[in-house]
Amino acid sequence: MTVAPESAPRGAAPPPAAVRDLPSEPVELAPSEHAGRTVALDSLPPGRRAVLSTLKTRGEASAEEVAAVLGVTVSAVRQHLAPLEEHGLVAHRDQRPGPGRPRRRYCLTPAAESLWPKRYGQLTNQLLTFFDDADPDLVDQAFEHRRRVRVDRARVRLEGRSFDDRVRELAAVLDDDGYLASCERVGPGRWRVVEHNCAILDVAERYGAACASELAFLRDALPEADVNRTAHMMAGAHVCAYDIRLR
Repeated sequence: MTVAPESAPRGAAPPPAAVRDLPSEPVELAPSEHAGRTVALDSLPPGRRAVLSTLKTRGEASAEEVAAVLGVTVSAVRQHLAPLEEHGLVAHRDQRPGPGRPRRRYCLTPAAESLWPKRYGQLTNQLLTFFDDADPDLVDQAFEHRRRVRVDRARVRLEGRSFDDRVRELAAVLDDDGYLASCERVGPGRWRVVEHNCAILDVAERYGAACASELAFLRDALPEADVNRTAHMMAGAHVCAYDIRLR
């Protein structure tokens, strides 16, 4: 399905010329929700993918039941189930309906849910659009509330630590929030924090307030430091990076 291009986020810098000149055909790149709908699942071998899809639709099944659905041997199904269990995508329980050997039944683990697309960004944008139509100030208030909640949580984790440890822990907070964050000490009282993934990319593409809120969050979490954004995904960079200097 071809998706129409989104409008630029309010207040965001225009993309560089190298980005504007790219072909207009849709390009599928994770993690945007405009990307391929089953990127993670499609990366698996066909046999394992078929077993996972069967368990997804049935909820729980024995190896024999999966084999019957797929039209393959039970042995073939078990050869796929073993590595899927090893990687934490499938779990099992032993059912004993009566005398004799128990029957092993398989199901997906919560970790396997990430293999199927989740349209959270799409839903969030729909709700924010509703707020924007009703009262544009509501969008800013929503991002401001999110920032305050994140700051309160971060301060609990940062309390009582040295500056260097506070920066390291803040990077861990960002990583826990899905930003694939890292940090590097580049000098006395100076750090570089990098977000290799935007956890709210689809929202940030439409609402510049999302990026402004992220910068404000970092500054409020480290009030003793100067925090400046030095690279920005919305401006064409492949990461968001921040220079943090102790005053």
